Amino acid sequence: MTSPVPAGATRRIYIDKQSPKAYHALVQTSEAVRTTAAEAGLDRALVELVNLRVSQINGCAYCLHVHTRAALRAGETPQRLGVLAAWRDTEVFTPAERAALALAEATTAAADATAQDAAYAAARDVLTDDQTAAVIWVAVTINAFNRVSIMSRHPVRPEG
Repeated sequence: MTSPVPAGATRRIYIDKQSPKAYHALVQTSEAVRTTAAEAGLDRALVELVNLRVSQINGCAYCLHVHTRAALRAGETPQRLGVLAAWRDTEVFTPAERAALALAEATTAAADATAQDAAYAAARDVLTDDQTAAVIWVAVTINAFNRVSIMSRHPVRPEG
């Protein structure tokens, strides 16, 4: 299966469909990470905030679509989802959520060692070792899914 072709663009293959064994391995990793996060005491809403923030940074429309719906199902509010891109400028996120979001951003922009060190230190102040590791794994995994969807140009179609 191939993706739609915008004017002037090269037709893309859906790499998840083209290489199903590799994609299935990524899905299994995601399932293990979800379990790890739950066992570390991270609620599903926080996991979805991390998924969304990383997807915002990467500009992955498909993952934003999927994880916005998942966040709402997990109890997130439209207000918090609406301000997520500017989370530092709000008072609606807890210290643990703020630490997780900063750590997820640092994981996504790994080349910025100074920001990475600061985010890691802040996370260590409010998250357990297991929670810190889980947040990093969530960010690593959604980054991989973002690349799959971006490179495949998975479409987001109107609902309804």
